[in-house]
Amino acid sequence: MQHHTPPDTFSSRRELIFLILSGFFITNAVLAEVVGGKLINIGPFITTAGVLPWPVVFLTTDLINEYFGRSGVRRLSFIVSGLIIFAFSLVFILMQFPAASISPVTDEAFNMVFGQSLWIVTGSITAFLISQLLDVSVFWYLRQKTGGKHLWARATGSTVVSQLVDTFIVLGIAFWLPGKITTPEYINLSLTNYSYKLLVALALTPAIYLVHAMIDNYLGLKHSKEQIAKAAQESL
Repeated sequence: MQHHTPPDTFSSRRELIFLILSGFFITNAVLAEVVGGKLINIGPFITTAGVLPWPVVFLTTDLINEYFGRSGVRRLSFIVSGLIIFAFSLVFILMQFPAASISPVTDEAFNMVFGQSLWIVTGSITAFLISQLLDVSVFWYLRQKTGGKHLWARATGSTVVSQLVDTFIVLGIAFWLPGKITTPEYINLSLTNYSYKLLVALALTPAIYLVHAMIDNYLGLKHSKEQIAKAAQESL
């Protein structure tokens, strides 16, 4: 027996879904920028700590694309870019205030951590906007080619293309251009980061289907299909 959701309830539920997805999208994108200055080891590979929150950004980008279309992702991408600029503008201002004598965090420690992130923010915003706009274009291109089938193909395909561009741009501007790493290190770090993102994108495929099913159940299958169809009509 098919579950039917009253129109007013559907509207409020749709807004709640968008709010939740947007919250995870924004939080993880900003967090990735904040922690991006730290290099870490994952097994034998060296990568930036900023890659760890990105899988959630991949997941939410694909789901927002699916249910709210091209405009939803574009709007959020510009909002996130503005929030990143705002956050790091505040950080820059705070760096100008000397630490109190009783502060457990010294000026040197604070500036070393957040000052490094300030180097990254220009590259990150540039890479983020380019990759997100590319992601949404590839997503809808693949959706049109597959006739709306094979969610895994458009979700993974869009990530594969967009993150290749994102990885090389952000690391190039943040680390290579300022001379923080050599060209071989830049290429090796970029390939490592990209490989990690690619593997995570593939590993997230079951999660995308799971969350997709949860949203369908929450909205009601009929309304969910209508919402997806509306997003596709506005985006293609």
